[in-house]
Amino acid sequence: MATILLRYCEIGLKSTPVRMKFENQLRDNILNMLVRDRVEAFVSHGDARFFIETEDTDRCVESLKKVFGLASLSVASVCTSELQDICRTAAEHSKGRISEGESFAVKARREGTHDYTSMDLGREAGSAIFTENEHLHVKVDLTKPDKVFYIEVRNNKAYVFDSYIQCPGGLPMGTQGKVIADIRNDRGIVSAWLMMKRGCRVLATGDYDFGILNEYDPALRVLSGSEAEGGYIRDVLARISGADLSSFTEDTEKFNVPVFHPTIGMTDSEVSKMLSDIENRSF
Repeated sequence: MATILLRYCEIGLKSTPVRMKFENQLRDNILNMLVRDRVEAFVSHGDARFFIETEDTDRCVESLKKVFGLASLSVASVCTSELQDICRTAAEHSKGRISEGESFAVKARREGTHDYTSMDLGREAGSAIFTENEHLHVKVDLTKPDKVFYIEVRNNKAYVFDSYIQCPGGLPMGTQGKVIADIRNDRGIVSAWLMMKRGCRVLATGDYDFGILNEYDPALRVLSGSEAEGGYIRDVLARISGADLSSFTEDTEKFNVPVFHPTIGMTDSEVSKMLSDIENRSF
């Protein structure tokens, strides 16, 4: 069973009560996404990290890449925080991940109290990896290595991995209230997505295809025309428009709430590029 190490971003800047609230919302969003994608996994968190254990690593990674608030994730090999155990795990993890003649480095960090320093850990784990792959004529290069192995020791456990997979970042969706997004073109899609990234729950309206937004919000609500125009949706904080400079109009008085235009300063090519990244989850 693989372990996936999840990192969040802006949540870490919040005060303790707010951070706990945001962490709980992020956990719920992770669980909802995994349920929607039918991925079986066990989710836990602590020490500013979320940890997921699953048998279906690839599908779980693809599902998690759609969760706002997550900055990055890594598929890791897990062991105890004992130095010998870490070195053994690092050597095993390196098998098949470094090619003949390549150079490598080890970057290590620790949280908690241990009888070794991060420098000790990097040196000893690097030696174990070198010995394991010596037949491939590998070499150590701490400046510009071909491959980097990472080790995070968090109290009594250690996580060994070799890549950071980028996630959308931002704030957990649902922490910043509800907005109505008028979606009639690609700009509308990108505008709504950007508000989701800032933690807003989007209520969609318009005559465009909302499919990509539903990928990021399993509970996406689509309003009927009368609901959207009536203005009686409770607790809506703003309207979102996909207008550009040529089609911009001042609508604040019409809706009695602020109207935001997230893509108004973007060119058509920038909007197309961002939409492509959203669709392909290339963050």
